[in-house]
Amino acid sequence: MLGTILWGIIGGAIVGILARLLLPGKQHISMLVTVIVGIIAATLGGLIADWLGVGDTKGIDWIRHFIQIALAILFVWLADRMFGRRTPPAVPAR
Repeated sequence: MLGTILWGIIGGAIVGILARLLLPGKQHISMLVTVIVGIIAATLGGLIADWLGVGDTKGIDWIRHFIQIALAILFVWLADRMFGRRTPPAVPAR
């Protein structure tokens, strides 16, 4: 149980950071938000993969990882839109 939770946190952090790297442009969210979003996406992606029957296969679970990363990209984008710190546009000099 503890190992599952620990691997979920570690795997989710990796998935979140990878999603942030794959998402074009600059995200205006903290690394903590990125990691939390990654943990949520990895957990939800694992549940979806299990529901589809591709969550536990022999070898590397590529489809599960693809689902997790796709969800993480979506969630990082949404978090940036909702919680991102934006700087106001610069006022042109006269």
